Amino acid sequence: MHKVADQIAQRCPLPLLHIADATAECLHRAGVRRVGLLGTRFTMEEAFYRDRLSAPHGLEVVVPDSAERQRVHDIIFNELCLGILRDDSRRAFNQIIAGLQFEGVDAIVLGCTEIGLLLSQDQVSVPLFDTTEIHATAAVDFALG
Repeated sequence: MHKVADQIAQRCPLPLLHIADATAECLHRAGVRRVGLLGTRFTMEEAFYRDRLSAPHGLEVVVPDSAERQRVHDIIFNELCLGILRDDSRRAFNQIIAGLQFEGVDAIVLGCTEIGLLLSQDQVSVPLFDTTEIHATAAVDFALG
């Protein structure tokens, strides 16, 4: 719930590893500048994630249109969170990703932990950045560093 990350960071003396910062670092290392963002409606529509990628990191963030955002949100909560994996939902994600590619994105950020259950890199033609894996790796690097 990185929606409240800034408030936590202000009140807690411990370091906070923000998922968007770790993701932005990976995107920069890969040479990505324009990225499609998929996640819950909150992640795609509210500023806490999009602005964290764009403002301090200089990334251009593109999200699907309103109907597609709702479709992604519904698949996440009505299927993926319940362990339901449907081929037609995978096809819907692939169509949405194709639309984002048409808009010129260099990569797709899977900004919700459950999306990786449905999609893998071998199923799409654009680089996927799974924030679950990125965030976990950043935490391990921090702990060991």
